[in-house]
Amino acid sequence: MKTLGFATLVYIAIAFASFIPESQVVLNDLSNGPRLPSQHAQSTLKHASENIPTGQAFVQHDGIFYELVRHPEFPDHQLRITEPSLCDPSVKQYSGYLDITDDKHLFFWFFESRNSPQDAPVILWLNGGPGCSSSTGLLFELGPCSIADGGKNATFNPYSWNTHANIIFLDQPINVGFSYAEDGSKVETSQLAGKDVYTFLELFLNRFPEYSKQPFHLAAESYGGTYAPHIASTIHEENQKVPLTSNNLVKINLASVVIGNGLTDSYTQFASIPDYLCEGPYPIFDDPDGPECASLRAKVPTCQRLIKACHDFKSRLICVPAELYCNVQLLGPVQSSGLNPYDARRACNPDEDGPLCYKQMGWIETYMNDPKVKAALGVSPQRQFSSCNMGVNQGFLKQGDAVQDTPALIPELVENGIRFLIYAGVADMMCNYMGNERWLEVLPTKFLDEFLDAPTEIWTTAHSNKPVGTVRSAGGDGTRAGNITFVAVHEAGHMVPYDQPEAALDLISRWIFDLPLTTDASLDHL
Repeated sequence: MKTLGFATLVYIAIAFASFIPESQVVLNDLSNGPRLPSQHAQSTLKHASENIPTGQAFVQHDGIFYELVRHPEFPDHQLRITEPSLCDPSVKQYSGYLDITDDKHLFFWFFESRNSPQDAPVILWLNGGPGCSSSTGLLFELGPCSIADGGKNATFNPYSWNTHANIIFLDQPINVGFSYAEDGSKVETSQLAGKDVYTFLELFLNRFPEYSKQPFHLAAESYGGTYAPHIASTIHEENQKVPLTSNNLVKINLASVVIGNGLTDSYTQFASIPDYLCEGPYPIFDDPDGPECASLRAKVPTCQRLIKACHDFKSRLICVPAELYCNVQLLGPVQSSGLNPYDARRACNPDEDGPLCYKQMGWIETYMNDPKVKAALGVSPQRQFSSCNMGVNQGFLKQGDAVQDTPALIPELVENGIRFLIYAGVADMMCNYMGNERWLEVLPTKFLDEFLDAPTEIWTTAHSNKPVGTVRSAGGDGTRAGNITFVAVHEAGHMVPYDQPEAALDLISRWIFDLPLTTDASLDHL
């Protein structure tokens, strides 16, 4: 029988309304043809008569008209959909909410691909935190437009990931971004979050079957490295239950998981922090053998012992102290360094840069809280947007979610053909590139030996022919992008698409079309 050590016990001791509130009014059943109730609804749902399947309906909520989508397999869920024309009016867009009966409402915003949307793969993008909105990724990193002018404007992004992909931005879990719960409902574990995301995808792809046959890629950043394997595992499990002849459920064509500067394997990644801070490309201590580095390295065994106990006992009472200890003892020097923890090349002045060291986060809040933007997106006028919700962050911390054995979910996915791309900007101190590469070096899959033997090669972008990083891959035979691939992105921090937009687009485009990064293959034909 396993027993807890003294250190573990010490840290345990230390650590330790309705389905849419307004009444829904079905304003239109299209089984007898479109009869929209108002000119406003006609303009908001401008493609209704040609796109909406027979039998669909409309609802009014907070004075906003939506298409209502229900599914017999999910009686406790529904989608409310509207069609904005913000950000990039040249492409088809949908936005709205997944409503769940226990008063959970998840906001989404979809953009069709700028090129051949009928053939383009589908990407679901999630930001991390936990507690940060996917609109951060949309407006600050990889979406069709970039926030500008203090939040008064958004400008065209030529390096948007919807260049070659249909992309969904989803605010999850609840109480993140425009997602909400009015009765105090919470989601505080990645496992529960995975179930909500799967249901959203089923309803969305059933409503829009034109996107259901293409390869589907789950992409996430930061704490998304913990979310994504749980979501992918849920999709994979549910796919096994879908009958081959089912007319009601979509077998989601999960092709890959993409994680950018993520936290996935806390046991391995926390142990890499002293090496990164003391001997990495941007060390914060002058002497790698000095007392600060020696003290930092001395904290690793206790951190790993606590995390192993969490994996063994699977108890919140064990996992919370583990997460607290490792965060405080190993990431403490990062937080007190005066540097931007997400980019070691830059100082951080919270008074000027904001609490997360990027003033653009505040610009995004200004833009998203504009009444005209809310109206276009189908968001209630009284709903307030914030880029990150620290309450959600604390909720996940109180469950010890970050130190759960997330990597244990991955081998089965890999063995069933789901590819994994892990990329990391080398200037990020929070989820450093060393730890992200190391956890792949201990991931027990059939590609492990090949990955360990794989050389580190230079990655050069196809468009500018500029070296932007290194790649190490297994499973691709030199002709494909690989089954297990790690990419280190030079001159980039935590948010690679922001720091290296051209490189990030090159990376995701090659990956979703399964083209190797180590060749000079042109992307012009895509």
